[in-house]
Amino acid sequence: MPRAGLTRGKIIHAAAKLADEQGFDSVTLAAIARLFGVRLPSLYTHVASVHELKTGVALLALEHLAERTEAALAGRAGKDALIALADTHRGFAQEHPGLFQASRYPLDRESAAGSGGARLARVNHAMLRGYDLEEEDRVHATRLIGAFVLGFSLLEGAGSFGHSTPDPELSWRRDLDGLDALFKSWATQKNDS
Repeated sequence: MPRAGLTRGKIIHAAAKLADEQGFDSVTLAAIARLFGVRLPSLYTHVASVHELKTGVALLALEHLAERTEAALAGRAGKDALIALADTHRGFAQEHPGLFQASRYPLDRESAAGSGGARLARVNHAMLRGYDLEEEDRVHATRLIGAFVLGFSLLEGAGSFGHSTPDPELSWRRDLDGLDALFKSWATQKNDS
């Protein structure tokens, strides 16, 4: 029998908050049961496993990130759109470190296809059309942007840039300048061939 007032949505949101406060690895069914002051079996009516719980948090994270990214890119193109996309992801990583980690949780094909992750990919590909890239190059560029944002955000979150100069913000901007130049050169190479 489900506990009155306890819902799947409340459980997922509590797990998302816990992820941001203590890290995504701290999201367990036992931890959530303690948060709600219930016994572990009370949760099984709503989430069957820790995998299902973490999948729910991952889907929530991807939805939030997709909404922010779509709003940030509205009406922008080219380098301006690239910067907006990257800044949105970096800001999300800084504000929601647990959800940022959750956004990389492995999803099954069906869940992934209907998730905010699919929306993020579409937004990214649309942004890259402004660089006049072929479809295959948009895939490569999407992966490069993802690797750059993830790597920079993880290093920054771990404090890796705190003991050196120049300021990480300068590196971030210079690196985005480099990505912009690279994507423009890819389009130029295509047009030269």
